[in-house]
Amino acid sequence: MKYHRILLKLSGEALMGIQNNGIDALRLDAYAKEIKKVFDTGVEIAIVIGGGNIFRGVSGASKGMDRVQADYMGMLATVINGLALQSALEDNNVPTRLQTAIKIEAIAEPFIKRKAMRHLEKKRVVIFGCGTGNPFFTTDSAAVLRAIEINADVILKGTRVDGIYTEDPEKNHNATKFDQLSFDEVIKRGLKVMDTTAFTLSQENKLPIIVFDMNTPGNLFQVVEGKNIGTRVDF
Repeated sequence: MKYHRILLKLSGEALMGIQNNGIDALRLDAYAKEIKKVFDTGVEIAIVIGGGNIFRGVSGASKGMDRVQADYMGMLATVINGLALQSALEDNNVPTRLQTAIKIEAIAEPFIKRKAMRHLEKKRVVIFGCGTGNPFFTTDSAAVLRAIEINADVILKGTRVDGIYTEDPEKNHNATKFDQLSFDEVIKRGLKVMDTTAFTLSQENKLPIIVFDMNTPGNLFQVVEGKNIGTRVDF
């Protein structure tokens, strides 16, 4: 396999499947099986998952809710998704640990870098919940931060779109897909890969990002193999 240690970023919305909100059990199990295929090769896997299928802090704030309170609610939503993914992975015989940036010790370990590294070395999948633990920061920022902290080789951003396009392909079917981009090209073209804080942090730490369609069976495995799947952002 091309990578030894990966950070997989999943959106909460991806867990909805065909539903309008919540968690689709079939989609959850499908993701667990895709992750297991990679896990069985010996690749070390860490995961950051969003909470948008349950609650989005920005959305709550736009409706008049205090932004800080709304963001904390969003962080708790990521823990619900993390618990669900943990259960699905363990149902597929993948050992996991859930670590959270906010202490919820009855259900998860607090995030400690050394413990996370040790779990990875012992071939356990580590799921990081609660984002960075701070309001005003997205789970994209948390994904980049955790990837840097655990010395991941790459960030794999699993979405429902098969890469980065000139425009939103769901709105414009004539949009053109990129196979590879530099960080500078993404900025110059004004392409939306991650939020600005996350993207800048990734660029400064020379951490490549691959955006790919997580919903196509086998894609995750092929990306980790080094196949030309999705769009790679590098230097």
